Amino acid sequence: MSLNPDILSKALARMAGGASLPLSNLGRLSGGANMESWSFDWGGAGYVLRRAPSAEMMEGRPFGHDVEAALVRAARAGGVLAPEVVGELHDDDDLGTGYVMKRVEAEVNPAKILAAPPASLIHDLARELARIHAIAPRDDIALPHMDTATALADLKTRFGAYGGDRPIIALAIKWCEDNLPAPSEPRLVHGDLRMGNIMVSADGLAAVLDWELAHWGDPHEDLAYGCMTVWRFGHIDKPAFGCADLDTYFAAYEAERGETVDRARFRFWLVYRTLWWALGCIQMGDIWRESIDRSLERAVIGRRTSENELDLLLLLEEDAPKAEQTAVALETPSPVRRAGEPSSVELLEALREWIDTDVKAKSEGRDKFMAAVAMNAIGMLIREQENPVEPYDKALSDALLAGTQSLATPGLLARLRKSALAKLSNDVPKYAALNAARQKWTA
Repeated sequence: MSLNPDILSKALARMAGGASLPLSNLGRLSGGANMESWSFDWGGAGYVLRRAPSAEMMEGRPFGHDVEAALVRAARAGGVLAPEVVGELHDDDDLGTGYVMKRVEAEVNPAKILAAPPASLIHDLARELARIHAIAPRDDIALPHMDTATALADLKTRFGAYGGDRPIIALAIKWCEDNLPAPSEPRLVHGDLRMGNIMVSADGLAAVLDWELAHWGDPHEDLAYGCMTVWRFGHIDKPAFGCADLDTYFAAYEAERGETVDRARFRFWLVYRTLWWALGCIQMGDIWRESIDRSLERAVIGRRTSENELDLLLLLEEDAPKAEQTAVALETPSPVRRAGEPSSVELLEALREWIDTDVKAKSEGRDKFMAAVAMNAIGMLIREQENPVEPYDKALSDALLAGTQSLATPGLLARLRKSALAKLSNDVPKYAALNAARQKWTA
């Protein structure tokens, strides 16, 4: 979506009490599947506007940007490295909903951060989480209170609405029901603190971004979320944010917070949030399908459910009987290409190559990013044409939810492993955990 600089300038002048200053270097930042972020210079200083891409995108959300801005201000006042909010959008600004922050000059790209993370990073993250979790519920920050049992029931309902036919997701829902932790004292939970939502400089953590999922709840949810495999961005051998081991991470948090990390509770939330994101990816497809947001990025994210399914199986298989854990999951052989006129697969390959050489190579910023997204989408189609996969099984999913089948069912784990490998090989073949799982399951 576009952003009119003249309209933005008027809104900024209102926020500044009538001051009219020059606006320059306006550009949309890459990423941001839920919200738009626009960077710009105004009056010689750098700022970022965070706003909803459409009115529909704010429907059903537990709080609006006015509450989010107030939360960010409160977190910053509590010592958290939150951005400095300078003003909120009003209805008559004709820009939707959102707020403006001072721009932080630091790295946000997870690949660049994790290539050489500052030595202090895991300790910085533990410190920020401890400061966030030190904030108790208060009346002036109208955030929702999360009841874990209710939230899990909601996930189960969503799963049913999406077809209820992905067995690994059903397995995870049943596991969470059977391992639901007792309620804990509610604290502020950021809800999305991970690589990709933090900024890092050479000196360490510089900012904690994206507070739209904040709520009052169990601090262990925050502790686990950044440790999900998908948020380690390839550094799967370092389970704490992709930059450290769990013992170092837990020790740093315990030293800051003065409370012991409950390992069983941590594991629950690791499974729960991986399940949550699996359903979140499916939801992205529905958002595209229902024309709420027809962006290509939204549709492609909808195919990342298979990443989470593989991660869930890796998390849960340790509960299976040893005999089932040693079963081998045989993969489907690679297809053989034929001669003759170009096949549909080869035409898709030609299209992908054209995007790479004639579009992506000549693009910049978000256009270049979206060209890469288009190439990824075409790659999925190519692999799916060559290796068709049917990941849906309503009867098995129902049996897993009912507990009449489980990882103790002979042969089930091997079957789920084979399905997970095949689906993810089509969707995201470069996902780091895929190769690790393949080596573990097919040896």
